[in-house]
Amino acid sequence: MQSLIVVLAAYLIGSLSFAVIVSRAMGMADPRTYGSGNPGATNVLRSGNKKAALLTLLGDAAKGLIAVLFASLLVGLWQIPQPHAVIAAASLAVAVGHMWPVFFRFKGGKGVATAGGILLALDWRCGLITLGVWLILAKGFKISSVAALVAAVIAPILTWYFIPQREYLYAVLVISVLLIARHHENIRKLLQGSESRISGRDESRS
Repeated sequence: MQSLIVVLAAYLIGSLSFAVIVSRAMGMADPRTYGSGNPGATNVLRSGNKKAALLTLLGDAAKGLIAVLFASLLVGLWQIPQPHAVIAAASLAVAVGHMWPVFFRFKGGKGVATAGGILLALDWRCGLITLGVWLILAKGFKISSVAALVAAVIAPILTWYFIPQREYLYAVLVISVLLIARHHENIRKLLQGSESRISGRDESRS
């Protein structure tokens, strides 16, 4: 029962869609009603409000970080059996919450920023390297879907290398697969050569 509470709490934290929350707080249109319709930082950036986009990015990353750290705290306090398995499940739950948030009719983002926060919580080396790769590719190609997809591929490899607990590897693998699946439209556009750049109508961020 305590394990279920930890996982459910992580899902509910993930269900806090900062793209929608920040937009409402700043009197902006719902990001699900314009651009790509994706409630993430890149779509919020289309509004022209860079501050709102940055707050969305930070909020989505922070909830991934906080959910996993909170799960780790509860697992320790409650002395839950198989702690690594529970933390891994909570890591997956916060990502699922972001992608399918119960508070926003299950219409969520793609999970890039939240996945970054999760990785930072699991192992700071995995998180920093993955985020570094994302930043380098995003800056170099100016297409955040390319950066996101490459980051999704290398994240499980880094997890396997740095983290001995296999439960975390399985969780990161599933998150990466879900993230890639959420980018199916971006992949189609990349193959067609019609994917937009970050400075234009890009649709790939969280």
